[in-house]
Amino acid sequence: EVQLVESGGGLVQAGGSLRLSCAASGFIFDDYAIGWIRRAPGKERELVSYMSSRDGSTGYADSVKGRFSISSDNAKNTVYLEMNYLKPEDTAVYFCAVGLLPFVRPGFMDALRYNYWGQGTQVTVSS
Repeated sequence: EVQLVESGGGLVQAGGSLRLSCAASGFIFDDYAIGWIRRAPGKERELVSYMSSRDGSTGYADSVKGRFSISSDNAKNTVYLEMNYLKPEDTAVYFCAVGLLPFVRPGFMDALRYNYWGQGTQVTVSS
């Protein structure tokens, strides 16, 4: 059973930083992408960043490019999202999600292609 457990959310002032962690277990897949998806009240879910297991390639939404960075520690089976220069509009529940590469590859930035999700962690940025 795939398990994804997020941590690291919290309350931070605008301009501050947070690092989210996603501890993954139960994988039997060879090729997958792992992404960070956020959902804010009244807004569409948005995939903010992904990383491919095959070649380590990454991608970012325009809204976070230059501020967020995704990385992984394979020894710990953990993926991180470093978030800098946070803005109030970054406030959301952040989910870690996994999708199989054959299904995700046509659209890495499409959150609907990721079908294993964690429980989410709340990030609140005050102005």
